[in-house]
Amino acid sequence: MGPMLADYSLWLLMSIGVAAILYSSVGHGGASGYLAAMALFGLEPSIMKPAVLTMNIFVTVLVLYRTYYVCRFNWRLFIPIISVSVPMAFLGGAYTIQSSAYRVVVGLLLILAVWRMFWRAADVVALEQPRLWVTIPVGGILGFVSGLTGVGGGIFLSPLLLLFRWTDMRGSVPIAAAFILFNSVAGLSGYLSAGGSWPSNMPLLIGVAVTGAIIGTELAANRLAPMGLRHMLGLVLVVAGVKMIMTA
Repeated sequence: MGPMLADYSLWLLMSIGVAAILYSSVGHGGASGYLAAMALFGLEPSIMKPAVLTMNIFVTVLVLYRTYYVCRFNWRLFIPIISVSVPMAFLGGAYTIQSSAYRVVVGLLLILAVWRMFWRAADVVALEQPRLWVTIPVGGILGFVSGLTGVGGGIFLSPLLLLFRWTDMRGSVPIAAAFILFNSVAGLSGYLSAGGSWPSNMPLLIGVAVTGAIIGTELAANRLAPMGLRHMLGLVLVVAGVKMIMTA
């Protein structure tokens, strides 16, 4: 029997649903939003990590289904990155750090995610060929952090894809979603192989996250940007990040 979600409430479920709506509307799994909600409600790392990785998997499967055929998927770019990130995500998932260290790392990542949420870049016109000496460390670092903390990594991969001019904004959506999916599966596999187990209330969290993702992908399809939700979630990420660091 896995750890119990003894402290979950309707407000926690609503927060997870809102995070799924917002993140799926821009092609992401919602990991940082889920982590923020769980941090605010005081859930333990033993619950947060497997729960977030599992929700990532279900949400990004839906996001990929909705975006794969409408957005250009660059396999030539994706394969070198994922070939390094997957084994590193497995190692990160199998590795368990102290609760205090986990809180500090996740707190910093949540605060960094706020920058990504409001970061805007001009769309890429002239694309450049990815270089292995850059893609390998990028994939390795993001993969390990993904498995270690539960953060899917897509929210940080997307700006890098645009910064290095490896793809345009439209092309980055399915790549980020697939990156989150593969790394979440690898991270969860590493976690379970090391003796970890799922929280007992996992089906409920999955149902809430998937319901939110259905709404979010529909908003994306109709180009309805939920800017009000984005600002609200940005505040939540900052508060949750600071709380995680202060309680470490």
